[in-house]
Amino acid sequence: MQTNGANLSVLREKKQFFSANSKAIIFGASGGIGLSFLKACLVDRNFSSVIATYRDRSRAAGIFQLANQCPNRLQAVQVDVTQEEDINQVPDILKSGGGSLHLAINCVGVLHEGNDFQPEKRLEQLSTENLLHYFQVNSLPTALLADRLLPFFRHGDRSVFATISAKVGSIGDNRIGGWYGYRASKAALNMFIKTAAIEYKRRSPNTILAALHPGTTDTQLSKPFQGNVPPEKLFSSDRTVDQLMDIIYRLNSTHSGEFFSWDGMPLPW
Repeated sequence: MQTNGANLSVLREKKQFFSANSKAIIFGASGGIGLSFLKACLVDRNFSSVIATYRDRSRAAGIFQLANQCPNRLQAVQVDVTQEEDINQVPDILKSGGGSLHLAINCVGVLHEGNDFQPEKRLEQLSTENLLHYFQVNSLPTALLADRLLPFFRHGDRSVFATISAKVGSIGDNRIGGWYGYRASKAALNMFIKTAAIEYKRRSPNTILAALHPGTTDTQLSKPFQGNVPPEKLFSSDRTVDQLMDIIYRLNSTHSGEFFSWDGMPLPW
């Protein structure tokens, strides 16, 4: 397990709020965690501009409701991060809003979709199609976004690029097996964050990259798997985001490229 002192002190360090007139972008802002992140950014008045992306307009009512309440601060944009042509449009979206970027959070992820796409319990349940879908949604977007967002992070202020990972993506913590595609795609996501953080240190040294485990959150993603979760460990989306934003506010350059749980403790790779 990662146990260096800098990581273990993350919750004890002074909060480092974003500078005034900062810009944030939330990918996957129509989901439970994504929408709560969007609300948190709008509450933080240091964010003068917030961009919220969604894939399916019919499921983005929460975003549009907030956009009506905050028309001068919130921009809603349709972006499917599983499609590279959509990711290629992100730089133009950011340029239209002023250029610089201080916080980006990727909340897009998939665990199950209908009866034909479920976490695998045994090897014979594996299929190339489903494995590729896990990686297309859970892994590749963060790597491509790290490239497209880099020019907008290169300024003098502290900035953060965080992505929602999962504890089951930890190879060192894997004790019970199963969930092959989900585990592997989250492990790949973690490697992308770790590797990109090394490059960012050279090219955008004020930017911190981090993978965050939200804990079990009461969303559609976790609904079928909440049966054995103690009530005190099943978090609302708002509580999850409160906990993760507290980590984000306390991150400094020594934490870049690390993997944190919802309580601020580092997780093993």
